[in-house]
Amino acid sequence: MPSAPSQIELRGVRKVFGEVTAVEAADLTVADGELFAILGPSGSGKTTVLRMIAGFEQPTAGTVHLGGVDVTALPPAKRDTNTVFQDYALFPHMTVAQNVEYGLKVKGVPKAERRERTGAALEMVRLSGHASRKPAQLSGGQQQRVALARALVGRPKVLLLDEPLGALDLKLREQMQVELKAIQREVGITFVIVTHDQDEALTLCDRLAVFNNGRIEQVGAAREVYENPANRFVADFVGTSNVVDGATAEALLGRTGTFAIRPERILPLAPADAVPAGMHSVPAVVAEVVYAGPITRIAADAAGVRLTATLLSAEASTEISHGAPVVLAWPDSAVRTLSEEKRSSP
Repeated sequence: MPSAPSQIELRGVRKVFGEVTAVEAADLTVADGELFAILGPSGSGKTTVLRMIAGFEQPTAGTVHLGGVDVTALPPAKRDTNTVFQDYALFPHMTVAQNVEYGLKVKGVPKAERRERTGAALEMVRLSGHASRKPAQLSGGQQQRVALARALVGRPKVLLLDEPLGALDLKLREQMQVELKAIQREVGITFVIVTHDQDEALTLCDRLAVFNNGRIEQVGAAREVYENPANRFVADFVGTSNVVDGATAEALLGRTGTFAIRPERILPLAPADAVPAGMHSVPAVVAEVVYAGPITRIAADAAGVRLTATLLSAEASTEISHGAPVVLAWPDSAVRTLSEEKRSSP
């Protein structure tokens, strides 16, 4: 549990839709001022959790606490949260400034204060010069920032973002990841981002929760979850891993159990190259070499299993090509033991 005071706490939260259990026994704490990600594949329950925090859905069982107060029975308008949706939901007939100040107007905030707070919010998202434009005159990234300004102008304690960058192309999404992180650091409030994009979660968040079939598989700092996945699902979903077990584990590692090795921890060597001291090595045959700009991925068959290694393209040897013999080497510290626990769908 984070050391800072909690801003969000779910206690035994369960949500059932008819005969489908969307979320089962979720216990989760998010600290005040934290940038937290809820990560999982489609249908894993992550958006349902976000909607229960916001008040758009009521838990079938369990409680939701914000700032230490039980808000389980409160409607969205009574919670100190705001939500940014994937489609932004901007009013097309309103200007940028009108969109941002709309919520303040509904709450009866005086006009002068509305204009001042709207101006500050637009400056924060670097759109001060676009106040008079309509949403159709903006790029996707600019529309996303308008939606963000509209959510922030109400000064909520918690900002909830549901796949906020999903509609953007890759380059713009990467730019907005950096901007979102900078904005969160500037405003200092709690951000909770729902995403199925593992890279986005690792890039943005302080901590993350990995959901699968309505259950939390692992919660922890981004680095901790990536470096020490709790089980096979986390190892496979958060980044990519070489997962080995059974006879393969005994042949490759001389161990019994289920293990994961991240591709970037495996060093492919030409057969004539010396294996660095302290590294375990196995002979293999290259199956595929995939050049991806700054990195190169190498798939090689060893002991009846295909292993993947990732290295900087500038360091990739030209001797390592399709069908060529190769030696794969890794330090013992790269091998992570995975839990044998297998979760069933709730």
